Amino acid sequence: WGSGAVPALIPAPLAGSRADVNPDEVASVIWKYFTELGSNAKDTVEQLQQTEISKQLNTLLKGNLQSVSAYAEDLQERLVPFATELQARLAQDSQRLKEQIQRELRELQAKLAPFADEVHQQIGTNIRQLQAKMSPYAEELRSRVDRSAGELQRALEPYAAELQERLKDNAESIQASLSPYADRLQQQIDGGVESLKERLSPMADELKAQVEQSVAELRRGLSPYAQEVQDGLNRQLESLTVQMEKAAEELRSRLASSSEELRAQLSPLALELREAARGDPESLRQRLAPLAQQLDQRVGQTLEAFRQQAAPFGETFGKQLVQRLEEMRGKLDSGAAGVEDHLELLEKEVREKVAAFLSTVPPPQD
Repeated sequence: WGSGAVPALIPAPLAGSRADVNPDEVASVIWKYFTELGSNAKDTVEQLQQTEISKQLNTLLKGNLQSVSAYAEDLQERLVPFATELQARLAQDSQRLKEQIQRELRELQAKLAPFADEVHQQIGTNIRQLQAKMSPYAEELRSRVDRSAGELQRALEPYAAELQERLKDNAESIQASLSPYADRLQQQIDGGVESLKERLSPMADELKAQVEQSVAELRRGLSPYAQEVQDGLNRQLESLTVQMEKAAEELRSRLASSSEELRAQLSPLALELREAARGDPESLRQRLAPLAQQLDQRVGQTLEAFRQQAAPFGETFGKQLVQRLEEMRGKLDSGAAGVEDHLELLEKEVREKVAAFLSTVPPPQD
């Protein structure tokens, strides 16, 4: 481990024919397995090890590597011993790291004690600066959500009017035109959701850059008081960075999953139209009339629900960051590290080791 900072890992899918194995997903399975092991009694751990990790990795690889099953088997055979060996090594590292963090934090607290007021003030200033910076971001995210939802609603409005108009045609003509109409509606929904994702996704990167800047400012502000204990300060700031970056990643995945939920809630409209077209032509108008009347309303309600859910994500993120700074201030006051500190750094280590390991596994032979 050493006392320096662990280099940051940017997870990326592997190149070439391994493009569908994401090191980060493999690392998540392995990390989940480690944390479950940690909470099991020793005797269960013995039985759990090989079979459980094998099963979890198998599920992940099967889902992602259907095209290259022989490679998936080979990869799994290599991964299981790697994961069990990594777990044994991390169990020792975990204890050592926990003790190291506690020792460094006690030293840091002792060195900072004479400057307690200045340190408090410095972190307080950082909190206020962070809040001031986060506020426009939260506003911008809210307005991007509103704008995107509004655009999608306007793009879908003509479809309700068109459907009402079609009901005036004869049954055969309606039936013939329904399927292409449903396809166009689905394309409009998909296109709208994709452009919504494109508009929202960069926000997480912008916020991540803001986090790095805030931690750098905090480092500059605290360094003069921690001259002889830079390692301890670096470790605390690294832990803070990991927590904050995790919050930014969580924001990214919440925005993506909200957008996908929106797609999943709008898509049944096109499906219902297709199903209506398949039925008996005589009762077609009867089946379509309520759908034509409700289309606008259902689109409106779905988009409003999306707005309500996604718009406050920025404020929530800002509060999380402020909370992390408050926690750090508490740790520097008390000299006591939480269990999260070393676990976060260990998880980062796991992700780096898994990515390094996967990059050495030869690609499948054609």
